[in-house]
Amino acid sequence: MTTTAKTTAASGGLFRRGSFVRNGLSAFPLLALPTVFYLFMALFSGTRGAADLPAITGALEATVFSVRMISGVVWRLDAGDLLLLFGLLSLAIEIAKATSSKSVSIANHAASMGLLLICVILFLSMGAFATSTFFLLTMMTIFDVLVGAMVTIIAARRDFGVGDGLAG
Repeated sequence: MTTTAKTTAASGGLFRRGSFVRNGLSAFPLLALPTVFYLFMALFSGTRGAADLPAITGALEATVFSVRMISGVVWRLDAGDLLLLFGLLSLAIEIAKATSSKSVSIANHAASMGLLLICVILFLSMGAFATSTFFLLTMMTIFDVLVGAMVTIIAARRDFGVGDGLAG
């Protein structure tokens, strides 16, 4: 084992605190993942579906699995619902990441703002993105930007001791 490899292994590797890779992953907006999954679904769906709907509508309504409930009805989970669940989990993690007042959280907010801009442009200009599923993913990015900024400001005020009566 080389000296560099020993040093990297001893110090925690690529994911040690303060490393470029760890900071890069912290700055990455997780809501980009369900958006990219939606993008791939849209690319492979075609252009037009039935009744002048986007072709992705069929892919979003595809049943992932179904379960017969005790009541006798069948509950089914569609691909669009699964994508929204993934988006909600990503949003929860993003809000938890926003509690940090480190400088990497500012990069995360900037990247989230860029993702929001991309989502709004896609929703308004591309037919495959004019669905309720993508609209809700876009709303999640709006919540990420707004709530993330508010939580970071509150956490920073607490960290710097700026509060009632201390600032003037």
